[in-house]
Amino acid sequence: MAKVQPAEHKADFSVSHLRDAVFESAGLRAFFEYRDLGIEAATGGRVGAHVIRAKPGAGHDGGTGWHRHALDLQLVYILKGWIRFDYEGVGEVLLEAGAFVHQPPGIRHVEIDHSDDVEILEITLPADFGTETSEAPEVVEAVGAMAAGAAGE
Repeated sequence: MAKVQPAEHKADFSVSHLRDAVFESAGLRAFFEYRDLGIEAATGGRVGAHVIRAKPGAGHDGGTGWHRHALDLQLVYILKGWIRFDYEGVGEVLLEAGAFVHQPPGIRHVEIDHSDDVEILEITLPADFGTETSEAPEVVEAVGAMAAGAAGE
């Protein structure tokens, strides 16, 4: 049996119950509400975890614009509803309830739309990270389409 190694950094025990949940408007996007799950405080800021949901009646203001985050890890799990992103080098991705995505550090992306009932669990390292707007990435044609075009010459 493998020996469990102690964590390099200690963290406090933390639990967050839905019955006690408080969703706040203060966050990255005006059309979302954010529920802090207490992980930032428990880990001294090394890890962040929160539930993000569509703000009732806020609609969608046309998206987030192309942007990227300065962080080490970003994990997103869709709890309810759906959200559509366009990712650099990937294209459009529809994330529905039960979908999970790892957004690599610095990947350019844009939120296109979301359902009125979307709820997302997001985990980040670190908890506090920067976001910067960016230009849309250049559209690169699929390799297969380029090969087909070259064959027709």
